[in-house]
Amino acid sequence: MPRLTLALLILLTLLSACAAVQRSEPTSAAPRWAIAIHGGAGVMAGLSPEAQRERLDSLRRALSAGRDILSSGGSSLDAAERVVRILEDDPLFNAGKGAVFTEAGTHELDAAIMDGSTLKAGAVAGVKTVRNPISLARLVMQQTRHVLLTGDGAEAFATEAGVERVPNDYFSTPGARRELERVLDDRRRKQAAGASADLQSEPPSTRMSTVGCVALDTAGRLAAATSTGGLTAKRWGRVGDVPIIGAGTYANALAAVSCTGVGEQFIRHTVAREVVALMTYRGLSPRAAADELISNRLNPDDGGLIVVSATGEIALVFSTPGMARGAADSSGRFEVGLYREMER
Repeated sequence: MPRLTLALLILLTLLSACAAVQRSEPTSAAPRWAIAIHGGAGVMAGLSPEAQRERLDSLRRALSAGRDILSSGGSSLDAAERVVRILEDDPLFNAGKGAVFTEAGTHELDAAIMDGSTLKAGAVAGVKTVRNPISLARLVMQQTRHVLLTGDGAEAFATEAGVERVPNDYFSTPGARRELERVLDDRRRKQAAGASADLQSEPPSTRMSTVGCVALDTAGRLAAATSTGGLTAKRWGRVGDVPIIGAGTYANALAAVSCTGVGEQFIRHTVAREVVALMTYRGLSPRAAADELISNRLNPDDGGLIVVSATGEIALVFSTPGMARGAADSSGRFEVGLYREMER
């Protein structure tokens, strides 16, 4: 056989094989989605195996709800709001039902949500009768020109918006009450000993803190949502980082972040926005950016945060002994954890 003819046969064979491979491969990758949730960073000391299992089961329920929305093509905003509503309704967490008490024995709740694709955000602070503050925060974002409503103004907007209301004691739980008494007893002992009321030296809360969710949907949109009952025995209408956009909650086209921990520290360091800034200007991965903030800029035990990026990368970072958390994505990942180890 002439060499030219043989070469042509070989070339035709190779082209045919390539075409067959191309036909067997999908024309495009399946849409990517990802989600991470947290139920607060904190001490979590002395939890019985049963109590740990209850919290892990609660995280699975919330994570499953978010996963189902995203895997069926739903929006990141819907997934984030739904997850946080579930955690707000769960008395095991310090948000909504289960919120900690103020020094006066009442409850004041904060929440925020942000749409990374538009930079629109909504937040409420110091609400007392709104069953699900995260949904009111979303209405602030969608129905007003504002970002943050507080106190009586937020309550008035809740009335106008028609959201579900509850009496303030709806949020009360025995665990939160015990935590309040523990903190107040500590204050009384110090005062009896002649010490000044140094609120900065109070022992850390044993209650799990803020709840939050960050999500990436199949359309590439990111969202972050966070909700909290605040700080046990707080005074003077104190507001933490959660409803402060850029401090405890932030999302743009690159990443979404939700934080939990010592709110004043997260405000001082604008942690949520700084994580995204490190990714933007230094090219850090979500994990590296989160580590920089949690390990190098904040104090030990200040808290933790969750991040999801536009490429579906997830980071779950904390400096406390534990952080209730979970993560799932379109590759099949689904896991939750309280301490260092994660489980499916």
